[in-house]
Amino acid sequence: MQFDVSGLSFNGFTMDASDLRVFEAVVRVGNITRASALLNTVQSNVTARIRSLEEELGVLLLHRHARGVTPTIAGQRLLPYALRFAQLLAEARSAVSETATPQGKLAFGILETTAAMRLPPILIRYREDFPDVDIVIRTGTTQELIEAVLQHKLEGAFVAGHADHPELTEEVMFPEELVLIGAYSTPPLEALTGSGPVELLVLKSGCSYRNQLEAILAARGVLNFRILELGTIEAIIGLVSAGVGISLLPKMVVRRAASEGRISAQPLRPDACCVDTVFIRRTDGFYSSSAKYLVEYMKNWQPDETSDKTSTVSVHSLIPDQNFRLETLSQTRAIS
Repeated sequence: MQFDVSGLSFNGFTMDASDLRVFEAVVRVGNITRASALLNTVQSNVTARIRSLEEELGVLLLHRHARGVTPTIAGQRLLPYALRFAQLLAEARSAVSETATPQGKLAFGILETTAAMRLPPILIRYREDFPDVDIVIRTGTTQELIEAVLQHKLEGAFVAGHADHPELTEEVMFPEELVLIGAYSTPPLEALTGSGPVELLVLKSGCSYRNQLEAILAARGVLNFRILELGTIEAIIGLVSAGVGISLLPKMVVRRAASEGRISAQPLRPDACCVDTVFIRRTDGFYSSSAKYLVEYMKNWQPDETSDKTSTVSVHSLIPDQNFRLETLSQTRAIS
């Protein structure tokens, strides 16, 4: 027996799932011609689908102009439902094809610091155990990762601190000890007592470590500081070593630089020194076996506390010739 689930009918109103897919594609690229190429169909079919949807709903969904199309107010209201419907269909396919052994695509997010410290050995083991999983890893700040999960762009993400969002389920992985770092010749706490402004070397806005550093300074009454945003952890450590400023980072990230005498690292008081790394996912979303195993591997991995090296393998070295893709969220905004 076959079932046709392409249309949903309620009180004489029928909405075709393919119409919603076409509408979402047109809005995403802003052009009917490009949308038809993306959907591998002719332009007249895309136009007919949009008109059929507009007639069914009784509203204009798109403004047509010389540069392409933009959604009307009604179109903007429909778009989240079209995206949600597409996600539900994708999750339905994943759910019915789910097997005991993880396989298929797994897209998850992670902080750059966590990826650098913990992910390489975990991915090596995961790759050996589940070679049929195609993994997409997207790095970003905590706020970026939360938004990506809420928007169904990622199945889940490892973030710093608790999201406390009603649509998200959280699972604590491990505590991360944070330390203040400064130049080897001038420990960071001494730098805070100087007369001039303190240079804070931080990642972009939305980074939880940056937020915590600013909160620490505020609690100490330090208001004279300047922000210098950097793109990588390596850049922060390099400039801290050169005496440009101070920062707040996980102890595991900086312990090698500290042991080599390139920087000084000072612990904080107990109530400010730790932040939980938490796995978040949508409460109403599909939770695949691929993600469940990854979460267990992450939770149970024990770092070598006696080593000055956080890992002997970089995440980037795992990418060639393997079922992995590493992206930053800023790289994916134009295509997501």
